[in-house]
Amino acid sequence: MRDTADTTRSRPTAPGAGRPRRGRAVTRAAERGVAVFRRKLRAGELGSLPVVLVLAAVWITFQSLNSNFLSPRNLSNLSVDIVGTGLIAVGIVFVLLLGELDLSVGSISGLAAAAFAVLNVNHGVPEWLAVIVAVLAGTLAGTVQGFSVARTRVPAFVVTLAGLLTWNGLMLYILGTSGTVNLDENGLVAKLTSYYFTNDGAAYGLAAVAAGLVFLVSYQDMRRRKAVGMPHRSLRGITVRTGVVAVVAFASAYLLNRFQGLPLALLIFLVVVAGLDLVLRRTHYGRQVYALGGSMEAARRASLSVTRVQTAVLAVSGTMAAVGGLFLASRITSVSQGSGSGVLLVNAIAAAVIGGTSLFGGRGTTWSAVLGMLIIQSIASGMAITDTPTAVQFVITGGVLFAAVLIDSLSRRSQQARGRA
Repeated sequence: MRDTADTTRSRPTAPGAGRPRRGRAVTRAAERGVAVFRRKLRAGELGSLPVVLVLAAVWITFQSLNSNFLSPRNLSNLSVDIVGTGLIAVGIVFVLLLGELDLSVGSISGLAAAAFAVLNVNHGVPEWLAVIVAVLAGTLAGTVQGFSVARTRVPAFVVTLAGLLTWNGLMLYILGTSGTVNLDENGLVAKLTSYYFTNDGAAYGLAAVAAGLVFLVSYQDMRRRKAVGMPHRSLRGITVRTGVVAVVAFASAYLLNRFQGLPLALLIFLVVVAGLDLVLRRTHYGRQVYALGGSMEAARRASLSVTRVQTAVLAVSGTMAAVGGLFLASRITSVSQGSGSGVLLVNAIAAAVIGGTSLFGGRGTTWSAVLGMLIIQSIASGMAITDTPTAVQFVITGGVLFAAVLIDSLSRRSQQARGRA
């Protein structure tokens, strides 16, 4: 009896005997993944996945048309080009979360740039002081509009439409007959978009910090949700998510280092976006913004300070418009009567919406502006290197914006059908 048991125990495993079991496990995992995707699709909760897929399609298309599109030089320039308008779009996200619209951001950006240029170049005010005055001018303009919206309950797009004309007229008055003011190419503002950290460690260090922060924030969120019995990501899911971020971050750092290194403008942009994202998702003020966007009347009944929140949101939008205006002026080292005009307003709003911020309020993040701006600027860059007419660029951008609005509308209908909106 013992011999039989020993013989059975020592019988060698047939080659490939474990493969069917592993195959079934992979199949079950794939089926679960497809089921989760279908559930999120029906519920309108795909998040940023459609945006990422569109961005990938844009990059693949233009790379196939011109092999220089994904070159380190072009991607580095792209990372700087998105900053000015991207900062303005981040402010737009705050306004869209309330279900409102700010039409004055272009004029405020031009006003701030003009105020800085005239103070610094024409009147000799130190750059650091002129920058502070310019940003505060944007904050004040946004605060005035926000208080007007909150007190009069007139839709924000009406008040900010009046602001668009008012701030544009003030900008023209400040510039006077000179029309154009050239900035010092070696000055503080000019270096915002011309300075690069040439040491490879800067870009790789930023990539490591980004991956580490994603893991820590996600892990802390998991612990808090788990402690109160709320649905939460698994540790494996957090690890996979962090791994994806790390791959993207280090690949981007590698490409940037192959050209001139990490741009200062990109570093500032990412820090501002991450900081404001934490404000929206981790502070009492941020929760109030989402609450007002979800239901203004419910927020009033819950005794939330609607006036204060609306005023603060428009103030943030004005501040970000002013900062974005300084970066746009830095990129061309000049300010003119055309600053803040053209397609700037349209691109800023489109970036926020294309990135996934809902026009109906209550859904979106500051990272939406980054993704949307990447798509818009990628289209512009691809059109430039393939010598495609500007008219085609407008048509494609408009088509992407329409698709984003359509997806947003369908997503909201799905959530309403399930009682989630």
